[in-house]
Amino acid sequence: MSVPSQLDRRAAVAALLKNRKDTLVVSGLGSPTYDLHSVGDHDGNFYLWGAMGGAALIGLGLAQAQPGKRVLALTGDGEQLMGIGGLATIGVACPRNLDIVVIDNQHFGETGMQASHTGRGVDLTAIAAACGFAATATLRTLEEVQSLAAQIAEPADGPRLFVIKVVAENPPRSLPSRDAVFIKNRFRAHLGFAAA
Repeated sequence: MSVPSQLDRRAAVAALLKNRKDTLVVSGLGSPTYDLHSVGDHDGNFYLWGAMGGAALIGLGLAQAQPGKRVLALTGDGEQLMGIGGLATIGVACPRNLDIVVIDNQHFGETGMQASHTGRGVDLTAIAAACGFAATATLRTLEEVQSLAAQIAEPADGPRLFVIKVVAENPPRSLPSRDAVFIKNRFRAHLGFAAA
């Protein structure tokens, strides 16, 4: 069994994105979207209100379409477990500009806080490493997250996956717009494309 974390998820996400510069961030359904929005809305945020399990793969598509930009897929343990096969696809595609950060509270926070598989020994970093990711790590302290924030700004040899272990709690929701057309068009404009 994993050792519980004492790290606050909102503090961790704030530290991770403190100096994001022009990093594009895709956030997964539920808590990762609330966490991302809580540190400030940004035109470079692409919030997912559906597509459970798809944040990492949407991040892959974005990284391939925008090879000159850093892309961060911010997801949760439940969502990444649902999209586990996507890690193999990302490993084979080997984008050098994609980082996946899993906010891991070892519970399915959106459906009632049932224990997730990561709380029962499933190691997402080991799975990513087996899929050929260039770097993986599990972080448990704010200092480690601050160090990661600097690291992900640097070039990489391939995709990277980092798990941040956080306290199992549901902080108040910070809700961005749920207007999918608005989110899409704002993101396209941020990338220099016309609304579609």
